[in-house]
Amino acid sequence: MEKAKILVVDDEHLIRWTLEQHLGKEGYDVYTAEDGEKALQMAADLTPELVLLDNQLPGIQGIEVLGKIKEIDKDIIVIMITAHGLLETAVKAMKLGAYDYISKPFNLDEITLTIRKALETVSLREEVKLLKEQQKTTSGACNIIGKSRAILNVLEMIQKIALSDASTVLIQGESGTGKEVVARAVHANSSRADKPFMAINCASLPENLLESELLGHEKGAFTDAKLQKKGLLELADGGSVFLDEIGDMPYSMQAKLLRILEDKIFKRVGGVKDIHVDVRVISATNQDIKRLMTENRFRKDLYYRLQVVPIYLPPLRERKEDILPLTRYFIDLFNAEFHKNVREISEKAREFLIRYDWPGNVRELKNVIERAMILESEDILLLEHLPVELVGGMAAAASPVASSISIPKEGMSLEKVEEELVKQALAVAGGNQSKAADLLGVQRDAFRRRMKKFGLL
Repeated sequence: MEKAKILVVDDEHLIRWTLEQHLGKEGYDVYTAEDGEKALQMAADLTPELVLLDNQLPGIQGIEVLGKIKEIDKDIIVIMITAHGLLETAVKAMKLGAYDYISKPFNLDEITLTIRKALETVSLREEVKLLKEQQKTTSGACNIIGKSRAILNVLEMIQKIALSDASTVLIQGESGTGKEVVARAVHANSSRADKPFMAINCASLPENLLESELLGHEKGAFTDAKLQKKGLLELADGGSVFLDEIGDMPYSMQAKLLRILEDKIFKRVGGVKDIHVDVRVISATNQDIKRLMTENRFRKDLYYRLQVVPIYLPPLRERKEDILPLTRYFIDLFNAEFHKNVREISEKAREFLIRYDWPGNVRELKNVIERAMILESEDILLLEHLPVELVGGMAAAASPVASSISIPKEGMSLEKVEEELVKQALAVAGGNQSKAADLLGVQRDAFRRRMKKFGLL
């Protein structure tokens, strides 16, 4: 792996030498400059990943050098070194695009940690950028973020299916894994991309309305049919139709769909004229179709017709390496949408995001990041910015306190039971006293008295 290039800019020889020696031992390629003019020349020639920039320089001041470095390459990370107490300079530097600032006299370990975090954050951002670029060819305008082997297999499958003549595709995976995103990617990469993509949720409509939406109806076909209406299959001719939650399609409607897939011909509800269509039918379900077949709730012949080309989307808990790239992607997305400037994720927040099982998958992760960025205004995503019920629930699951209190052979006092319940309520509520009080059905003041009694305040 190529070493990161770091440019140290300081007019004091001892500081330059010290940082050069220390950072060299840390595995970086280190270059030095004693003034702003030389620093700008080296920045243009070397394009370093990171610049340690002292503000007090002969000639051009550091704050001006910072602006010019950002003109050379806005992606160069700049960490300012300021005199102790010059907060105004530090704030100005951050507004001009500095990643962080360090006050003199500084600690070498502190500088090493700051540099490491900065490079990790930017590396993750570059990874997401690269993935987006790669996916322009594999997913059109759709965003499928991930670097796991599982998601790369899905991307490869999307490309193959999109370029094939397959008329049916079945996407299976838990809720929130991104089945519609994959369906849109298949369409966007195919020769059908300039034709319509029509989507419908089979679980959201009763059978008669679902049939009318898919096939259309003639004027007078039923009481409210005052005008002729084309269905999604007809409107999507030449393109793709996405049938979401197909496992919930009524059994009798499944037989009609099978005939359409076989013959590519149908009649509108109440119609007598055959309508020919050329559509790719992409179906998706979060249910176990094979179980539904054994229960006679899904037709075997339809299943075999749909799953000629299957795609399985693994849950997020089975591809942990995709969590941080997805998080970074959503942060960038909501930074733009909410006009925020969240630059990084704290170590504790990273650990939690990776350890959490995400039962709601990518959709849940997106909602969590969106909520955190709506409610918080800091430029770093901290653990405490994540929902209390989510973090607290996990803390409770990991807590050594049992979910039910068992009485030891030697017995225990009611007071001890009460203490354990108070602790357990706090764990479940993630430390939120009001919520913990609600869990035990007591007023907050009464709960706080018990906390004080047991030395928990």
